[in-house]
Amino acid sequence: RCLPAMLVSERVKRLLQLVPGQRRFGFYRFLPFFFVLGGAMEWFMINVRIGKETFYDVYRRKQSERLYEARME
Repeated sequence: RCLPAMLVSERVKRLLQLVPGQRRFGFYRFLPFFFVLGGAMEWFMINVRIGKETFYDVYRRKQSERLYEARME
């Protein structure tokens, strides 16, 4: 079933109003959520292996490949 955009928008507004600290911090009251989300993403990228590699293994490999190609030129 499809909800009208206005109804969804009102639900999101109501959900955001439940986060405390609006008068004192304004929009910055969401900052702790973003901080925790960023930390969780960083932990995931460092520790979770997909196949045989983590995201940082791929980054280091690509960086060393670029350095090698730059030296060969």
